[in-house]
Amino acid sequence: MINTDLPSRNEMMAAFLQRDSSYDGIFVTAVKTTGIFCRTTCPARKPRPENVEFFPTARDALLAGYRPCLRCRPMQAAGKAPAWVAGLLADVELEPARRWTDADLRDRNLNPDRVRRWFQQQHGMTFHAYYRARRLGLALGRIRQGDEVTAAAFDHGYDSLSGFNEAFHRLFGAPASQARESILLTVTRILTPLGPMLAAATEQALYLLEFADRRMLETQIATLRRRLNCTVLPGDNAVLEQVNNELASYFGGELTEFTVPIEYPGTEFQCKVWEVLKGIPAGLTMTYGEVAREVRNGSAVRAVGRAVGDNRLAIVIPCHRVVGANGRLTGYGGHLWRKKALLEHEREAWTRNGGR
Repeated sequence: MINTDLPSRNEMMAAFLQRDSSYDGIFVTAVKTTGIFCRTTCPARKPRPENVEFFPTARDALLAGYRPCLRCRPMQAAGKAPAWVAGLLADVELEPARRWTDADLRDRNLNPDRVRRWFQQQHGMTFHAYYRARRLGLALGRIRQGDEVTAAAFDHGYDSLSGFNEAFHRLFGAPASQARESILLTVTRILTPLGPMLAAATEQALYLLEFADRRMLETQIATLRRRLNCTVLPGDNAVLEQVNNELASYFGGELTEFTVPIEYPGTEFQCKVWEVLKGIPAGLTMTYGEVAREVRNGSAVRAVGRAVGDNRLAIVIPCHRVVGANGRLTGYGGHLWRKKALLEHEREAWTRNGGR
């Protein structure tokens, strides 16, 4: 399972620099200059902080193109791997481009079902998904560094370019030929007092901010992929750092207006509605009918409701500030209890700051 309870970046950096074993298994640390990811306890020389990024699981680091450290072996669960699987892990690291079959496992006196269950429990994926992600992640790293797609495919064990392209597209949602030129949308999880949020941004702007358990979240991500023709990978960047910091200030009652750069591709009508939402001050609300009149279409209340529901930037574009005609709380993809909590938080902050 993906760990949603991540510490802050500062805490993770401090734990990594101090080799704090209490954080082992909570996250993995990747080094951009070496292309390697490690456990928090790795004894290797520590890199410069600006060259470090964090991932909640080893799988996320693999899919971002990093390879596991041979010293601290982050693919192994916290503590020593059981003897029956240790040899398999070692061989996969020695031959990352190899394609494994159940027959190969049986030849090693390993039960494929037992192997599958162990990898699923420890790494959130089956053994076959693991080694495929390993190969594809390495290939992606090579392509983004300037290698030709064909060379990356054959160097990582694929017999045909078509097979590689199919596997790449299935995992990353884009053809391998577009990996170098396509927009890279970096995704991370941000902890908040109301639960973890998923944030996605390019180096220029924030495109998605939703609670991790939001209904239709996968659909929202798929819509962005289609509209932007982008590659989605876990990681971090300056925009994600900014929204993380601003969310902390917001929940601390210190910030009511976000300054993080945002983009919200949509239809002309959707964008008009979202522009109106951006103008609703913290501590106040508007009804769906009032929003409809603001976009000069007072009869389009239902269409406004759909546009509000399609907002992909929770809190930053404050769709939670839209209420029913009688002030009743309705229609919030992040669950009504959060809508209530957000409005109460903002009213308290608004009152505390003298209504400013």
